[in-house]
Amino acid sequence: MLKKEMQWNIGKQKIVFPMGRPLIMGIINITPDSFSDGGQYLNPQVAADRAFWMQDSGVDLIDLGAESTRPGAEPVSEKEEMTRLLPVLKRCRAKLTIPLSIDTYKSKVCQMAIDHGADIINDVSGGGWDPELLAVVARSPVGYVLVHSRGMPKTMQKEAQYHDIVEDVFNELSVKLDRCLQAGIDKERIICDVGFGFAKDKTQNLILLRRLSRFHDLGRPLMIGVSRKSFLQVFAKRHGVDVEMMNIIAQTVAFWQGVEIWRVHDVVTAVAARDLLEKIWKADSSL
Repeated sequence: MLKKEMQWNIGKQKIVFPMGRPLIMGIINITPDSFSDGGQYLNPQVAADRAFWMQDSGVDLIDLGAESTRPGAEPVSEKEEMTRLLPVLKRCRAKLTIPLSIDTYKSKVCQMAIDHGADIINDVSGGGWDPELLAVVARSPVGYVLVHSRGMPKTMQKEAQYHDIVEDVFNELSVKLDRCLQAGIDKERIICDVGFGFAKDKTQNLILLRRLSRFHDLGRPLMIGVSRKSFLQVFAKRHGVDVEMMNIIAQTVAFWQGVEIWRVHDVVTAVAARDLLEKIWKADSSL
């Protein structure tokens, strides 16, 4: 899909889209309760080694999260989130050469992450759960991921009531984007994410996936996070296949609609798919 060229500013780094391939953001959850890999990376060195391995495997960005925001999750304190995050962030920052994203909605955690070298803040609340977060982001040069959600993780699935899922999410993201601009965050520092699974049911997720091209009218690059989400787990279980197959299908559908970034758990499969899509895009037969 042909798109207008756009730039994403991450500190001194500038990423120009479209690139003819998706960027891969590898997920590392430093939590005991995340839906996919909770408990695997609580040891700071194990988590950091995972990040280094992801970089060596070809991902473009790393996303660290120290609080689960899956539907139904219990919140954790700022102190606990920082205690989990900081040792991993320090280890990663010392060796990683690719941009490092921090998944948080708390202003104090955000400030700590920026102070210790984070390049991107990935905010599932879209600036809605901590009134100070946007101001903290605005005072820094970091990139910002604006995610659509409703409610809080504990109760968000009760908020999955829409007149038109695509237009409602589009309008709510537009309002949140304007709020970011008013807070002083440069537009070129922002990318948008429709928030698959956050206050959306299975059918709503599928409709959003089919109509992602609508969100180009926001005027910003797009990221998706469908990796291992429940609406894909359902299809995988029904057909007796690994959910990673469903992930790649959904992510490829998104790519052909112009989505620039995939946020994923299984980076090996995603990197392979990315490289093949780039060959197809460029009609390069040197496989």
